[in-house]
Formats: sequence, structure tokens, C-alpha cells
Amino acid sequence: MSEYLPKEVRAGLEEARKRDLRRRSRLRVMAGDEIYPVLRFWETGFALDAGQVQHLRGLVDIYDGSRHVYQSLIVASGVEAGELICTMKRSTMAHDKVPLDYVRDENAPVGYLPRD
Repeated sequence: MSEYLPKEVRAGLEEARKRDLRRRSRLRVMAGDEIYPVLRFWETGFALDAGQVQHLRGLVDIYDGSRHVYQSLIVASGVEAGELICTMKRSTMAHDKVPLDYVRDENAPVGYLPRD
């Protein structure tokens, strides 16, 4: 049915669809100092608006609102249907604490009280 619509109407509908995806998604990609909203996200990649960024490669950080979720390495990106499809080689969960390099005893005290 969309082939019967004028080109301007199809472009307007596509822009409204992208705007709705950007509004609903809280995910953001931070590449250097640039921040791009994620339109779609799946296990091995994500899609960005091709109108905002033409090519993206390298190490990026993915945020859900203000919370750092992943650090990902993008190895390939290509444009399909107005979306920049980014393929991730690896995606590592971001942690809010530094990982320990030793085993912590479950019964260890949380803190020590000073002697008076």
C-alpha cells in the first residue's frame, strides 16, 4: 500500500516512525564526545539513525539513560533503510564496582569499630 502514497508522504511517515523510536528508546551510544540515540538493539548489534551518523567504528559506550550498561567494539556498520546497522565484535557489561582479584569471605566484617 505504501507504493501508492506520494514520496513526500512516505518520507513524512518514515520520519515519524524514527522520531517515535528515538522517543521510546532510552539507550544512547557515546562515541568520543558524540551521543546518538539507539533506534533498535539486539544481542549482536544495534541500529542508529543514518541521518545523524554515516559511519561508526571502534570502541563505544552504551548508556540506558544515565546508567552505563555496555562497552562495545563495533567492527562493521552499514546503511539499510535509513538506519545505520552496527555489528558488535564484543560487548562487555559495565560494572559500578571494580572487580576483585581475590575471594571475599562471606562472613568477613563490613567495617571495624575504633578502640577508645
